[in-house]
Amino acid sequence: MNDRIFLSPPHMSGKEQQYIAEVFESNYIAPLGTFVDRFEEAVCSYTGAKHALATNTATAALHLALRVLGVEEGDYILASTFTFIGSVNAILYQNAKPIFVDSDESWNLSPALLQEAIDNAPRKPKALIVTHLYGQMAKMDEIMEICRKEGICVIEDAAESLGAMLHGRQSGRFGDMGVYSFNGNKILSTSGGGMLISDNGEWIEKAKFLSTQAKEPYLHYEHKEFGYNYRLSNVLAAIGVAQMEVLSKRVSRRREIFALYQKRLGKESTVSFMPEIEGSTGNRWLTTLTFDEHDPMDVIEQLAHANIESRPLWKPMHLQPLFKHSMAVVDGTSERLYHQGLCLPSGSSMSDADVMRVCNTVSGILR
Repeated sequence: MNDRIFLSPPHMSGKEQQYIAEVFESNYIAPLGTFVDRFEEAVCSYTGAKHALATNTATAALHLALRVLGVEEGDYILASTFTFIGSVNAILYQNAKPIFVDSDESWNLSPALLQEAIDNAPRKPKALIVTHLYGQMAKMDEIMEICRKEGICVIEDAAESLGAMLHGRQSGRFGDMGVYSFNGNKILSTSGGGMLISDNGEWIEKAKFLSTQAKEPYLHYEHKEFGYNYRLSNVLAAIGVAQMEVLSKRVSRRREIFALYQKRLGKESTVSFMPEIEGSTGNRWLTTLTFDEHDPMDVIEQLAHANIESRPLWKPMHLQPLFKHSMAVVDGTSERLYHQGLCLPSGSSMSDADVMRVCNTVSGILR
């Protein structure tokens, strides 16, 4: 049996253990410490954001963003339907109501359907959570124009897209707030963690307050409102600092892997790859493609027999039983992608030979 090829395994830089050792030497292994500060500073430096807050998950960061914006029970929140549920769980945490918006040819949220969703909402939505899917930028120029006109705040779910750019600007930097994920399978991994960014310092300070149990500034424990235990560990932040030092290399390698797949499998007439919108450079977190004539679940099963991990594309949120009563403005795009597509192994530690092994296996299945 050939060695297993995983979908997107962690890829360490080599300095993680050195930095973790420094954490243990300082004995600041509890939440907060110098590496948390360094991690936040590194993300600000890389993205150009003025302020950042390290959290224990990206979902926690999204939740804090909604709290900071004053989202309350019964408020409507617009959201991409073609995404992972972590993008929208925070809406339920606030007892708010999602309105799901379908994708367009970019696979990301459709500006035209966004406007339709706003026009048909029972009342004006309070915010939009727009996902940059699989590391590819959404049409943020058009989306921001609509939301600014309508007075709707924008939160970028850039969990999958750290390192992606549109017109030279980093993902997460177009909206009012942005969120990144450092989960085990992301392009930068701390095993688990997230980051909330914004140019609004008051919002980040409020989020920081809420993330540390909303403790008032007294020696004794005084609380006027409820908060959460959402801060990132200093130990995990040390991993993040080491990972940030090689992020550009990781993005470059993922793009190289995508190009290899495209060169080899692009010859198959029934295969189409996820596009990049004009002016954008994705991080190609995962190489994703669709089949015109083959069942992706059959391809996934046969890849598994070859010890190669692959995944279906996200099942749209409006098709999830949890959201069967939620409002959605859809035209079938994300449903078609879900039924026709899959994700191929894309880890930055893959060799060219690994990529060719996957390509040859897929080509054999198609024929």
